Parts: sequence; structure tokens; C-alpha cells
Amino acid sequence: MRRFGSWALSLSLLAPLWAWAGAAPKLQARQVADRVWFVQGEAALGTPANRNFISNAGFIVTDAGVVVVDALGSPALADELLAEIRRVTDQPLRYVIVTHYHADHIYGLQAFKAAGATILAHRLGQEYLQSDAAQRRLQASRQELGPWVNEQTQLTGADRWLTDAETRLQLGGDEIVIRHAGPAHTAEDLLVQLPKSGVLFSGDLFFSGRIPFIGQADSRAWIASLDRLIAYSPRLVIPGHGPVSVDPMHDLRLTRDYLLHLRKAMGEAARNLQPFEEAYAAADWSRFENLPLFKAANRMNAYNTYLLMEQQTEP
Repeated sequence: MRRFGSWALSLSLLAPLWAWAGAAPKLQARQVADRVWFVQGEAALGTPANRNFISNAGFIVTDAGVVVVDALGSPALADELLAEIRRVTDQPLRYVIVTHYHADHIYGLQAFKAAGATILAHRLGQEYLQSDAAQRRLQASRQELGPWVNEQTQLTGADRWLTDAETRLQLGGDEIVIRHAGPAHTAEDLLVQLPKSGVLFSGDLFFSGRIPFIGQADSRAWIASLDRLIAYSPRLVIPGHGPVSVDPMHDLRLTRDYLLHLRKAMGEAARNLQPFEEAYAAADWSRFENLPLFKAANRMNAYNTYLLMEQQTEP
């Protein structure tokens, strides 16, 4: 396994880009539990100014090497995360676990691959990775997020596509449990759990203290997955977006309640053949309207849920 010194040259080449970023959010790893660190992206849409640093990632330092969870939204950010790992430990890089194949979590994978990591992801991620939608998104990102996402940025698949409901990694005296939680936010959603410390990486199954982006997700399946996650009773949850949750039961239920509220409000409208605009204006959003990204995401979430509820008869 390659140690971190092999990619020091790439970091020096990135210096002009970091200077260009100016007041961009700083990527700095923070320890949140024994052997566990994470970096927190902005609660914002991806832009050149924030370098597409809008999602979280983390890493676990074991006696047998480092395991990273998610790869951030550009190769440059991934190199910065690699530098933070090197600051913390000289243990070799072993694995990167991809919680799901969305752009803000995967565009850094090529940097980890070059640094010697074995990439793990659920096999259902292959469908998106091989789709025209993934290629269109990458092309749009190259235009909208340059120079951080550019022609050298590539889609990177897994070295090992997981097929089981549960996979256990033993590294030294540490056990890492990878559970398939989808379909929820995506079909391939993975949870990463550390039984010894009670820490759980949730990916985008859970958005801490902010409005989630629902996209084309089936919110009914997502709610069922959240119920299972709540049943694990984690001590601390590192979400795909937002701050670490030290009160997981409260915070997980906020995401769950938001999805339930969308389904109730838009479901009643769809069943009554009420036009979307009228239904959206009449809905009570007061519990959620002060959360970050409400203005950016809520209307789109509501519309996608309205379309979904036209197909589903149960709330």
C-alpha cells in the first residue's frame, strides 16, 4: 500500500488554485471521536468560490491503516483531505467507502485512487455511474465549477462493488460495519458504523440541521430507512451534509418529519387534484422555513414529492 509521500508533488501543483480561491471555506479535519475525524462542507450550492466544498467526508485511523468515508466534490478537495490525513497520521491509506454516487461526494475519488486506496461502493451505484445523466452532470460541472472540476476530472468506479446487505471490515482491533440502507436518498446508499465507539456515517440519508435535497428519491422508502437508522441508536452521527449530530434521535427525526410533512401536504393535493402552485402556497412550512437551504430546495422537493404522490396512493 502506497504511503502519503507519493502524492506530495500533486499538492504543490495545487498551490495556485488555493491562492485563486481566496476566501473559500477552509478544509480542516476535526476529531469528533476516538480515531474519527471529519471535514464539514458549506450549507450551499456548489460554486467556484466554495470549490464545490458542500458535502462532508471523514476518516477513521486504525492500527492497520486509514479508512475514508466519501471523497468530496473535486480532486483538489480530495488532495486537501489527504493532506489533513497526513497531518494526523502516517498510517497507510487503505479504503475509501462511497456512501452514494452523487457528484459532490465522488469527484475526489480519482485522487484517492492515485494515492493507493481501494474504493468500496454498493453495486447499485454502477447504474448511475454508467448513465448518460452522470456524464451530463460531469460536463455541466466542468463548465460551472472550473477550475476545480475540469477536463481532468473523471468518474471513478469502485474496485470492489458490494452486494451483501452487510459487510464487515477488520483492521487491527477495529471493526467497521458497512450496511446497505437504500433505496432511500439513492438506491445505493451505504451506512458506515463503528460499533465500538457508537459513531455512524450516514451519507445523505440524513442532513443535519438543514433541508435535504430529495431529487428523484422515493421518500416513502427513505422514511423506512430512517426508521431503521433510528433503531440503531447511534451515539454520534456524521451526516453527508451539516454539522456532526451529538443528539441523533432529535436530528434524525427532523429529516424524517420533513419528509413526512412533504408527503402529507403534497399527497392530499395530488389525491384532490389540486394544482401544485395552489397546494404549495397553502401548505404550512413554518416548522422548516428557517432551516438552511429552505429557499433553495423546498419548492423543488415539494414539486418532486407532488409528482411522486400522484403515483403512490399511501401517505
